[in-house]
Amino acid sequence: MTDQAIEKLGGVAADDAMGDDRLIIAGRTFSSRLIIGTGKYKDYAENAAAAHASGAEIVTVAVRRVNLSDPSAPMLVDYVSPEKYTFLPNTAGCFTGEDAVRTLRLAREAGGWSLVKLEVLGDEKTLYPNMRETLRAAELLIKDGFEVMVYCSDDPIMAKELEDTGCCAIMPLGAPIGSGLGIQNPVNIRLIVEQAKVPVLVDAGVGTASDAAVAMELGCDGVLMNTAIAEAKDPILMAVAMRHAVIAGRAAYLAGRMGKRLYADPSSPLAGLI
Repeated sequence: MTDQAIEKLGGVAADDAMGDDRLIIAGRTFSSRLIIGTGKYKDYAENAAAAHASGAEIVTVAVRRVNLSDPSAPMLVDYVSPEKYTFLPNTAGCFTGEDAVRTLRLAREAGGWSLVKLEVLGDEKTLYPNMRETLRAAELLIKDGFEVMVYCSDDPIMAKELEDTGCCAIMPLGAPIGSGLGIQNPVNIRLIVEQAKVPVLVDAGVGTASDAAVAMELGCDGVLMNTAIAEAKDPILMAVAMRHAVIAGRAAYLAGRMGKRLYADPSSPLAGLI
């Protein structure tokens, strides 16, 4: 599939159909509303191909899994260039606020990154966020000059607290990380979207293109995913599917869906038939 074909939306260029619709996070502007991860791929070459096919402009990087000890081993930056993509360091694998803060300070020292993704996990089985530790770490990082995009539970009250603390994007889970279950609580996601004054991105749980479209139709500003692409039988083709799904879901949300009805409503009038 050519880049030109991917850019088309029903025969109409997406930019023409949707106008100047861009994702803005902490003053940075992005054309794509899809963010992808850099884990679980068979190699960095496949990761790079999937990133290109997805059209993503932001890729997450798990700081605690970066190779720092073997300079002869392949490195992510050799395949996914930080000159082409915005790197989003994250705290995957951190279970305390102190670990998360320390990890992101190291990332800033190493690469100068201030836009970061915070996640503080509660346990290894569910990988649900520990919201008490997450809020504490967010406060420390924001005071330290970081722009924090935060992984959180799908709790509208906690999402509002994180926004009031100063987080630049709220990222509620759709389902447990890596589960592929899709959006399990659309009502709460919608409530979070309606109250937020910063971007809301579904983070975790997306399994296939329809899940991404649902997230966007709920009014989310974007979707972050990793496993759904990396563990697909054909990651490159799934990346293309996710690219289309995010565009289609966003367009449907902006278009405004028809109301649901209990009974049929004929497309052609029944009155005056021959």
